[in-house]
Amino acid sequence: MTIPDLIRTPDLDGAAPETRGGLSITTRRLSKTYRREAALTDVALTAPAGAVYMLAGANGAGKTTLLRILLNLERADSGEIRVGGLDPRRQGPAVRAQLGYVPDRFDTGPGWMSAGLWLEQRSAYYPAWDAGYLDALCRRLEIDRGRKLGQLSKGQARRVQLAAALAHRPALLVLDEPIDGLDPVAKDAFLGLVSDHLADTGCTVLVSSHQIHEIDGLTDHVGVLAAGRLMFQGSRETLHRTLKVYSAGGPDGWAGPPDLAGVLHKGRFGRDIQWTVQGEEADIVARIAASGGQVRNVAPLNLHDAVVTLMRGKDPA
Repeated sequence: MTIPDLIRTPDLDGAAPETRGGLSITTRRLSKTYRREAALTDVALTAPAGAVYMLAGANGAGKTTLLRILLNLERADSGEIRVGGLDPRRQGPAVRAQLGYVPDRFDTGPGWMSAGLWLEQRSAYYPAWDAGYLDALCRRLEIDRGRKLGQLSKGQARRVQLAAALAHRPALLVLDEPIDGLDPVAKDAFLGLVSDHLADTGCTVLVSSHQIHEIDGLTDHVGVLAAGRLMFQGSRETLHRTLKVYSAGGPDGWAGPPDLAGVLHKGRFGRDIQWTVQGEEADIVARIAASGGQVRNVAPLNLHDAVVTLMRGKDPA
């Protein structure tokens, strides 16, 4: 595999340093079990190069486990992984050199250590580390490098983590619940810098979150994990097109088409029946009409409602 071609992009001060383009991520039949309890089951994830891929799911759905396996911090029981064509299990240093990682917790250094010393130690792991770019990041994020790690608030710690993740201009940025617990100001600062960095570099971003509406504006691909299984994966345009609420009515006693596939929820609104269905609209409307019904309204779901619907799964019969 060849490293992606170098491209020219501006830094925060208007210079034009070199950085790499994005890296794709793929897994195949990835599974992991802890004490006989399945954390991941046959996960086949595909994040295109240059995409912002939101991995959504409730707490305990397997998001962190999946990210840690991709980063070779844990080993899967079975399956295949490729990051930019490389296998993290056999080519870990080459993969890590091209990615930035913000974990879900800040517990990577002793409390007595200053933020500046921690950042300096991180630089030793990345040949492409750019001290000038780090200076610009610290100014933008208002990081006090003399402050001890043990004195940092969660928002301040997140800013230090993000600066460390971006200082070598990674081709892949992995964020695990990056804004969980942050106040509105800290969230805006964090997401604003990620957005600017993405626009400048074209890197790939894989972000795990259950706070869907907070990162809606960045997202162009979605994966939904539930109980360790990937329930949906695709572009947000595909999700918007294929997951909709259908309202229909019919003659007395009409119960709708018996063979309507992809139904996630069914209910009543007055005399009409409402379905939340995953599928192609033309096919669904045709099936409702063939059963004697009349579709009165079709409404797409916004990203938050669509993801939450998929996380809940199919209503029990």
